[in-house]
Amino acid sequence: MDDVICRIVRGELAAEVVARTTGAIAFLDHRPVFPGHVLVCPVDHVGTLPELPTDQLGVLFGLAQRVSEAMVTGLAADGSFVAVNNTVSQSIPHLHVHVVPRRRGDGLRGFFWPRRAYGPGEAAGYARQLREALGS
Repeated sequence: MDDVICRIVRGELAAEVVARTTGAIAFLDHRPVFPGHVLVCPVDHVGTLPELPTDQLGVLFGLAQRVSEAMVTGLAADGSFVAVNNTVSQSIPHLHVHVVPRRRGDGLRGFFWPRRAYGPGEAAGYARQLREALGS
């Protein structure tokens, strides 16, 4: 496949990677809901969650769990929001788990996800903090 995530996995597109295992990769979303918003994806192309082989669930969600904890320890977030879109609202046809740092009173309500862009050098700083918290 040649979607954006496959190209990041192959190293053809730059991304702020925060962790990578043999079966999953985690990198900053380029238009985050909040700074530190990470996408956790299988390295092999899989379109949606129902298509993910069951033996890969632990690989994908194990990394999502680690990233969720790193948001608390590395970014001083109060918690995280974890979500997966399947087909509807899925902007990239490659399975990806959104892990978004949350803080009490951050203003996120329901499923309205306001997006923003990182300023110069800002993404690299968030990625570094998460990599340190993950021990990567």
